[in-house]
Amino acid sequence: MRTYDFSTLNRATVGFDQIADLMNRVTATDNSANSFPPYNIEKTSDDAYCISIAVAGFSNEDLSVDVKEKSLIVSAKKAEKEDKTYLHRGIATRAFERKFHLADHVAVTGASHSDGMLNIELVKELPEALKPRRIAITGQNSDSGELVDAKAVN
Repeated sequence: MRTYDFSTLNRATVGFDQIADLMNRVTATDNSANSFPPYNIEKTSDDAYCISIAVAGFSNEDLSVDVKEKSLIVSAKKAEKEDKTYLHRGIATRAFERKFHLADHVAVTGASHSDGMLNIELVKELPEALKPRRIAITGQNSDSGELVDAKAVN
């Protein structure tokens, strides 16, 4: 596997720290560690998303959903009970931590757990300053009466 050093990029640019961090995250991911638990990301509307994670065997008390520094962190740890003897153990209840990096202005609005699925609702909330807006164009020859004759003022 190839590794890339983006530290030279940081010395030559100003204000592109997020791009360098993103490139470091992408190149540093280990695909074998990211296979459990399986998940889906669904677009429910223009500005809303739902992350569904298969968490069979975990209760609400075993699961944790946190948002820290533009990252959604879902983790689980199940207390092992020593009094059970399994003939076959196919349901994985091992501890895990899965991170999702959130884009700017994406907020987590809620989480629910039912039927072995953890559903996390997200919404993209653009501030008013970033929303597109139309600027009215006024002409010089408008008949609105707002123009004042220069001779009348003096």
